[in-house]
Amino acid sequence: MKWDKIVLKLGGIIMILFLVVLLPLGFVVNQIFSGFYFSEIQEETEVLSQRYARTITSIENPMTHSMFESLADLTNKEVIIINKEKKEVTNSGVSGFAISEREFNELLSGNPITKQIEEITNKHKFYVSGHPISTSGEFIGAVFVLTSVDGIYDSISEVRNFLILSGFGALFLALGFTFMISRKMSAPLLKMEKATRQLTRGNLDVRLEVSSRDEIGSLSQAINDLAQELNRYRTNRREFFADISHELRTPISYLQGYAQVLREGYYQNNDEKQQYLKIIQDESKRLTQLINDVFELSKMEEARIELNFDYVNISEIAEQALSKVQREAQIKGLNTSLRVTNHLPLIKADSVRMEQIFINLLSNAIRYSNEGLIKMEIVFNHKYLKVDIADNGIGIPKEELPYIFERFHRVEKSRSRDFGGTGLGLAIVKQLVELQNGSITVDSQIGNGTRFTLSFPIEEENYEKI
Repeated sequence: MKWDKIVLKLGGIIMILFLVVLLPLGFVVNQIFSGFYFSEIQEETEVLSQRYARTITSIENPMTHSMFESLADLTNKEVIIINKEKKEVTNSGVSGFAISEREFNELLSGNPITKQIEEITNKHKFYVSGHPISTSGEFIGAVFVLTSVDGIYDSISEVRNFLILSGFGALFLALGFTFMISRKMSAPLLKMEKATRQLTRGNLDVRLEVSSRDEIGSLSQAINDLAQELNRYRTNRREFFADISHELRTPISYLQGYAQVLREGYYQNNDEKQQYLKIIQDESKRLTQLINDVFELSKMEEARIELNFDYVNISEIAEQALSKVQREAQIKGLNTSLRVTNHLPLIKADSVRMEQIFINLLSNAIRYSNEGLIKMEIVFNHKYLKVDIADNGIGIPKEELPYIFERFHRVEKSRSRDFGGTGLGLAIVKQLVELQNGSITVDSQIGNGTRFTLSFPIEEENYEKI
């Protein structure tokens, strides 16, 4: 048996607490019963001995002796009378009675005495109350009333036995109750242990039943959430490796194929040769960009990217980003515009990363637009600074919108070749926005273009007005 099981530990703690309560309670009940019985006997015996002492005027009168012997029979209490020389003059039937010198001196001083004695012959126990007898202020002897306490001890013994028997009964009931409670409380923990071990072996489909709303239920739900998150992470990791393998394989295949064509001279003229060289150059750039994007996204997801926060002017960053994509827009015959409301605040952000966000979104708008206007608008409403980037491009189907910020997600697989890109741009944008405490949303319709909205919360202590 494993003594470190939680059932035994929990059961042991409950039993210890039970005994800590039961034992003092039994002791107190025993003392209450004992005190009650003895207090009654003591009071009755002391009162009776005091009355007898006041009644006696002469201890040498034989009539007095016979009277008290008769009273002893009637009251079921023994009576002993001694004279001033400590000799017994009356004894109703108690053998071996004696008093010490100290007790006799107490009686001489006029003080009563009480004690318990055990009869030598029959081993009967008595409670003794003695009072001095005085005549005209002179000590002439003492009277002792003895009450048998054998019945009291028998009653107390019966009560004690009953308490012990009840205690053992309660103990066994508590053991059974403790065992059931311990098993009931430990069973969910054992299920959690089994579930976590299955998780470590790779079974991420395991789930626990959440049957309560207490801490045990909360822990079960947390394990379910962990399993679900691990499952999602494993699925994403598999998809990521599959996607990155596919994305890397495509440009590498082009590089190998066209390099072989050039090396073996499989081209008809110099123009075809230049075309193949341009394809190699484009695929090399695409491969380099893909590797850089994967590396940067990995750093952001592992929180290893460093941001240099400072108060920045968003409108200036937007102008710089537009100027850098202006040539690309002009080549496709697209117009660009920037609208900025007055009194924009300076916000704390990383200017380099903010420019990267704008360039990625603007390049994306240009890539998927063939005509029209690329609009950029910045507004401030005292709570949020919002940046809208809108185009008149081909748009995104509504059912695809929830997934466009995922790595390597493509609305259409053919877009990868027709429009270029690595499939990581929007994932990088989302990460950079969130790292700067912002959020990004998208609204799009097929054939009517797409609008990205960046929102950055503004607090008075976090910004300065221009």
